[in-house]
This record gives sequence, structure tokens and C-alpha cells, in this order.
Amino acid sequence: MAGLSAHLAENAHVVTPTHPGWDGTPRPESIGTIASLADAYGQFLDERDLRDVLLIGSSLGGWLGAEIALRDAARRVAGLVIINGVGVDVAGHPITNITGFTPQQLAQAAFHDPAKFGAGAPPPTPERIAMMRANAAATVLFSSETYGYDPTLLGRLKGINVPTLVLWGESDRVVTKEYGRAYAAAIPGAQFEIVAEAGHLPWIEQPAQTFRLLDPFVAAAGKP
Repeated sequence: MAGLSAHLAENAHVVTPTHPGWDGTPRPESIGTIASLADAYGQFLDERDLRDVLLIGSSLGGWLGAEIALRDAARRVAGLVIINGVGVDVAGHPITNITGFTPQQLAQAAFHDPAKFGAGAPPPTPERIAMMRANAAATVLFSSETYGYDPTLLGRLKGINVPTLVLWGESDRVVTKEYGRAYAAAIPGAQFEIVAEAGHLPWIEQPAQTFRLLDPFVAAAGKP
């Protein structure tokens, strides 16, 4: 997320959290689902009295962003961006279960050009591999009993009442563009945009195209 955060930080105050249980951080027993994690972030916003907040979430973070927006009784959230998000069940377009994938398999699923951005990259260190496995375990824990989605979320998305951009890498084989289109269609007034020649992490493979689609939405978020 570093490149995306750095770009956004050029014109805004950006908070890039590490979820409890990722990157070796402790996880309280009370936080073990996306719903409980969303409540924790809602409390974070309340405690700091933050307003006009634009939520941007990728993959599992897209699901998390949707849940935070749905719980936003204090109306602190001004907008939502979901980038190749998971969290919903779309008939005919299942989420690829990447649990146990090797780095090479993950690259094939996640990147438009796996040779350049995945398999062709330097091999990860043993420490990095251990961290990746720990993060994968945390992802499975938070992903619920139905891998990667909440069966109720698709129907609840109609309750999101802030401007929403759903941005999707066209070549994603973790969650397809048809999955993304259905995600956007379930959110009232949501804008759906495709990033060509990009997979699950479009700001890494196609930063210029991604930011060209993202920046106008970010600039308009929260304005009357």
C-alpha cells in the first residue's frame, strides 16, 4: 500500500493502518471478524472526532471499507473507494481461494504481468516468507467461514449512502471484473472503472492510469 498512500499524501492527510494480527502485530481476542474490525476503526474515528473521511480499501480492505461505511451512524465518512475488493458473493464468479498459494501461483492470480511483478521479482527472504504466511493466516481468520465474503453483504450494500468509486484491475484472477461490476451495481450511484492491463493491485502495475481515475474522485470527496 506504500505507493498508493504516498501518492494520496501529496494532497491529503493519510492514515495507513496495519490491521491487528498483520505484520507481527498483536490481535485482541475481541477482534476476529471484519465486522469487529470495522467497529474498531469506527471507534478510532470517533475518539479522534475525524470527519470528511474518505475510506480507500483494497481486496479485504474493500470489504472492510464497505462495513465501516454501513456502520457510520455519526456520518464521519464522506466517500468510499473499493479497489478489487472482496466481501460479497456473486453467483458464477467465485473468489479464488489463494490460501497456501506459492509466490509464483499468487503472482499468476494477482498480476496482469506475473513475470514482471511476481515470478520475476527477487525471491523473498525467509523472514518475508514467514510474515507472508502469518498475514495469510490472519486473512483467513478475518475472512469468515465462507472464504472471502459475508453472505449478507451484497444485499446490505444498498445502505451505503456516500459517493463510491469501485476501481478494478481488468486482469484480476482473484476476483474478476464481472465480480467487480456486480459489487458496484449493488451500491446506489456507485461509479465503476476498469484499469486495463492490471490485476488485483492496479496501482502497482498501472499507477498512472489508476491515479487518473482515482484523483478526481478523491478531490471531489466531501465537497457539496
